[in-house]
Amino acid sequence: ANEVESALNSHPAVLMSAVVGVPHEEWGEAVHAEVMLKEGASANPAELIEHVRNELGGYKTPKTIDIVSEIPMSVVGKVLRRNVREKYWGEAGRKVG
Repeated sequence: ANEVESALNSHPAVLMSAVVGVPHEEWGEAVHAEVMLKEGASANPAELIEHVRNELGGYKTPKTIDIVSEIPMSVVGKVLRRNVREKYWGEAGRKVG
Protein backbone atom coordinates (compact mmCIF):
# COMPACT_ATOMS: atom_id res chain seq x y z
CA ALA A 1 0.00 0.00 0.00
CA ASN A 2 2.81 2.42 0.84
CA GLU A 3 4.38 2.09 -2.63
CA VAL A 4 1.05 2.75 -4.35
CA GLU A 5 0.30 5.68 -2.02
CA SER A 6 3.74 7.16 -2.80
CA ALA A 7 3.04 6.88 -6.53
CA LEU A 8 -0.38 8.53 -6.13
CA ASN A 9 1.02 11.24 -3.88
CA SER A 10 3.65 12.08 -6.53
CA HIS A 11 0.85 13.34 -8.83
CA PRO A 12 0.86 17.16 -8.68
CA ALA A 13 -2.87 17.36 -7.85
CA VAL A 14 -2.81 14.84 -4.97
CA LEU A 15 -2.54 15.95 -1.34
CA MET A 16 -2.76 12.47 0.20
CA SER A 17 -4.11 8.99 -0.41
CA ALA A 18 -5.11 5.78 1.33
CA VAL A 19 -4.80 2.44 -0.47
CA VAL A 20 -6.75 -0.60 0.76
CA GLY A 21 -8.02 -3.96 -0.41
CA VAL A 22 -11.76 -4.00 -1.11
CA PRO A 23 -14.14 -6.89 -1.87
CA HIS A 24 -14.20 -8.05 -5.48
CA GLU A 25 -16.54 -10.78 -6.76
CA GLU A 26 -14.05 -12.35 -9.17
CA TRP A 27 -10.72 -11.93 -7.35
CA GLY A 28 -11.87 -11.84 -3.72
CA GLU A 29 -10.05 -8.56 -3.18
CA ALA A 30 -8.97 -5.65 -5.38
CA VAL A 31 -6.71 -2.62 -4.87
CA HIS A 32 -8.72 0.57 -4.21
CA ALA A 33 -7.57 4.09 -3.36
CA GLU A 34 -9.20 7.07 -1.75
CA VAL A 35 -7.52 10.30 -2.83
CA MET A 36 -7.69 13.82 -1.42
CA LEU A 37 -6.77 16.52 -3.92
CA LYS A 38 -4.88 19.71 -3.14
CA GLU A 39 -7.09 22.77 -2.78
CA GLY A 40 -7.91 24.16 -6.22
CA ALA A 41 -6.40 21.15 -8.00
CA SER A 42 -8.30 18.79 -10.25
CA ALA A 43 -7.74 15.24 -11.43
CA ASN A 44 -10.07 12.40 -12.30
CA PRO A 45 -9.77 8.73 -11.28
CA ALA A 46 -8.78 7.57 -14.80
CA GLU A 47 -5.92 10.09 -14.88
CA LEU A 48 -4.69 8.98 -11.45
CA ILE A 49 -4.91 5.28 -12.38
CA GLU A 50 -2.83 5.96 -15.50
CA HIS A 51 -0.28 7.90 -13.41
CA VAL A 52 0.20 4.93 -11.05
CA ARG A 53 0.34 2.47 -13.98
CA ASN A 54 3.17 4.54 -15.50
CA GLU A 55 5.02 4.64 -12.15
CA LEU A 56 4.59 1.04 -10.96
CA GLY A 57 3.11 -1.16 -13.69
CA GLY A 58 -0.35 -2.63 -14.12
CA TYR A 59 -0.57 -5.24 -11.37
CA LYS A 60 -0.01 -2.73 -8.55
CA THR A 61 -2.37 -0.14 -9.99
CA PRO A 62 -5.64 0.48 -8.13
CA LYS A 63 -8.65 -0.90 -9.98
CA THR A 64 -10.79 1.92 -8.59
CA ILE A 65 -10.17 5.37 -7.09
CA ASP A 66 -12.58 7.62 -5.21
CA ILE A 67 -11.88 11.34 -4.84
CA VAL A 68 -12.78 12.23 -1.23
CA SER A 69 -12.89 15.41 0.84
CA GLU A 70 -11.06 13.84 3.78
CA ILE A 71 -9.11 10.75 4.75
CA PRO A 72 -9.26 9.44 8.35
CA MET A 73 -6.08 10.31 10.26
CA SER A 74 -4.72 9.51 13.72
CA VAL A 75 -3.74 12.27 16.13
CA VAL A 76 -0.12 11.83 15.01
CA GLY A 77 -1.01 12.21 11.33
CA LYS A 78 -1.01 8.58 10.17
CA VAL A 79 -3.65 7.44 7.68
CA LEU A 80 -6.14 5.12 9.39
CA ARG A 81 -6.44 2.51 6.62
CA ARG A 82 -8.62 0.30 8.83
CA ASN A 83 -11.29 3.03 8.92
CA VAL A 84 -11.14 3.33 5.12
CA ARG A 85 -11.39 -0.47 4.69
CA GLU A 86 -14.36 -0.78 7.06
CA LYS A 87 -16.55 1.27 4.70
CA TYR A 88 -16.17 -1.39 2.01
CA TRP A 89 -15.87 -4.62 4.00
CA GLY A 90 -18.75 -3.81 6.34
CA GLU A 91 -21.11 -4.02 3.38
CA ALA A 92 -19.55 -7.32 2.27
CA GLY A 93 -20.28 -8.95 5.62
CA ARG A 94 -16.63 -9.82 6.21
CA LYS A 95 -14.69 -8.80 9.28
CA VAL A 96 -11.82 -6.38 8.72
CA GLY A 97 -8.57 -7.64 10.21
